[in-house]
Amino acid sequence: MRIKLSAVLLVVLLILGTGAVESQAQAPATGKPNFIVFIADDMAWDDCGTYGHEKIQTPHLDQLAADGMKFTEAFLTCSSCSPSRSSIITGRYPHSTGAHQLHLPLPASQVTFVEKLKDSGYYTAAAGKWHLGTPTESKFDHVTTKLNQWVNTLKQRPKDKPFCMWFATTDPHRPYERNIIPRPHLNEDVIVPPYLPDTPEVRSDLALYYDEITRLDSVMGRVRQELKEQGVADNTMIVFLSDNGRPFPRCKTTVYDSGVKTPWIVAWPAKVKAGTVCKSLISSVDLAPTLLELAGLEVGETFQGKSFKPLLENPNATIRTHVFAEHNWHDFEDFGRAVRSRRYKYIRNFYPDIPGTPPADAVRSPTYTVMRELRDQNKLTEDQRSCFVVPRPEVELYDLEKDPHELKNLAGKPEYQKVEQELRAELDQWQEATYDRLPRSRRPDEFHRETGERLPEFRKK
Repeated sequence: MRIKLSAVLLVVLLILGTGAVESQAQAPATGKPNFIVFIADDMAWDDCGTYGHEKIQTPHLDQLAADGMKFTEAFLTCSSCSPSRSSIITGRYPHSTGAHQLHLPLPASQVTFVEKLKDSGYYTAAAGKWHLGTPTESKFDHVTTKLNQWVNTLKQRPKDKPFCMWFATTDPHRPYERNIIPRPHLNEDVIVPPYLPDTPEVRSDLALYYDEITRLDSVMGRVRQELKEQGVADNTMIVFLSDNGRPFPRCKTTVYDSGVKTPWIVAWPAKVKAGTVCKSLISSVDLAPTLLELAGLEVGETFQGKSFKPLLENPNATIRTHVFAEHNWHDFEDFGRAVRSRRYKYIRNFYPDIPGTPPADAVRSPTYTVMRELRDQNKLTEDQRSCFVVPRPEVELYDLEKDPHELKNLAGKPEYQKVEQELRAELDQWQEATYDRLPRSRRPDEFHRETGERLPEFRKK
């Protein structure tokens, strides 16, 4: 009888032991945080409730900020879709990636934070807008360019690995359509910046743009709910940012704050204190090295950014005194560089002989159409004419504290000579350190600068 009981006990222990092994294999790795990088498409930094807009419906983004840390001085390296994304994923400035112009694929030789996480045992997936090129797909375990697959991508992940998700929406990119949300924004909800004319057409255009931000906001809500249902919300770090500014004149494709300043929210309940605000400067090149450091990995020499991990621990800390931005070909030729401190912005326009034309889809917009009409009637203010002006100033200098919309150029003024010299030196040093050079030749415009229509020589036959 003892032998039979012993045998039974042995079988039970073996079964329990096997179950324990299986359970351990299915459990996520301990000590490794999960990451979700959530990228909006063409959303300005201040077009969100948590950043002060009282009319835009962004309850989920507002809650994300309430649950985590909001950065008020976060900047992108450029205001152009694919170059910005390539910069984020490599932690390198656009001119250092080989994908510095719109639609150029990121070369396979470029090192991304994703492949390093993948090699260390992370499950890596991308869903939504891609715009990084074919070579980068192999750096992920899974890539889907279908929209509305964010929650499914989370559901289908292996549960025995930490994960890193690259979630990218197409909102609020043009073109726009009406009635895409239950309660569409009205013209009276709109805040018209001073460099755009305050007309019904402009307000209606901005209101539709607001609607797409609200639709984007709902995606964030669904993703967070899925994380909670899976029981992994506490140890998942969500980083929300945009790839560039709003697709309107003097915003997207410029190095003004309206183009390169971004909303930046980090929520990570296990590590980041809720309701905190960080006013320190950070750049989108800082994201890659930060995620690698938080994952316990070595940050290689290819990454040009600086980890902002110290800011997550102490929002009053400082990791950089300046941020840098650039503009290269995007539908139209251009080459501009900028450096920004907490207070001042210095811009160098290398091609002052061409106007600051917005991207082609913005040129085709109702806003630009009415701006052309008002320009021809001489009814635009000086600030609203700036995207038509030729020649542009070779150098621009702005006091962001007194002039947040960057409308009063202080370059050449004696009282700002020292500031201008200091920032020029910073920009020169950055260009030298990152091997930034003026192209030998200019790339032709692909679209008509007045109508936004594709030029005949670029039309597909």
